Amino acid sequence: MKLCVEAFGAGPELVLLHGWGVNSSAWTPLLPELAQRFRLTLVDLPGHGHSAASGEALDLTAMAQAVAGAVPQRATWLGWSLGGQVALAAALAGADIERLVLVATTPRFVSETGWSCGVAPGTLAGFAAALAQDHRKTVQQFLALQLRGEQLASALMATLQQLLAERPPPAPGALRDGLAILAGTDLRNRLGEIRQPALVIAGARDRLTPAEAGRRLAAALPGGQFLAFEHAAHVPFLTDPDRFVTALADFLPGRVTTA
Repeated sequence: MKLCVEAFGAGPELVLLHGWGVNSSAWTPLLPELAQRFRLTLVDLPGHGHSAASGEALDLTAMAQAVAGAVPQRATWLGWSLGGQVALAAALAGADIERLVLVATTPRFVSETGWSCGVAPGTLAGFAAALAQDHRKTVQQFLALQLRGEQLASALMATLQQLLAERPPPAPGALRDGLAILAGTDLRNRLGEIRQPALVIAGARDRLTPAEAGRRLAAALPGGQFLAFEHAAHVPFLTDPDRFVTALADFLPGRVTTA
């Protein structure tokens, strides 16, 4: 499986992984500042952006292995939403990762008895059914759900739509696989195995991956720490990019100080 990978910038290695239904263009507003501090590796997940679909069903382990084989070793992995689950899975599989930054990430996306900080199983099932009818419309509806609770939701939606249009739309099969991963993944019982230092960033207004899920994730990781963005929903890096970059630079060792 060949992934689209782009590398530029100078400094410690930083891998950026996007979420479901989008592509690495979502990081564009942060790149000028990040590239002055870090050596960036942007990855389009399989079937998203410029990465071709694999042609066969993918699970989380296969996706994590594909990314690990395409990015530098001893890098920090920054994963957003589904990308955060990919980063966790890669760490559990023994990938050579220095640190983790997990944004709007949860070990269990859907709710169940004893885990109320997730979406109802029927919500994801509804998105899966809608994909068969109109996958483009379904992605737009998912984006709208990500931004619900944002004070500037309309502006952020326009920004995301413009950014994502820079690359090809996701393949329907990749969308189905991604929803299946979100619906079926449960990493809670293995979080204690992850030894990398980890920064978990959550939006206090997030309706998809509630801040409580991020708080529990950080508490279960031996090297975890938690940071909430009070006015953000599912895209804290776009809601408050300056604070996001500062938090990232403060967490990572050996950062480059710019004039």
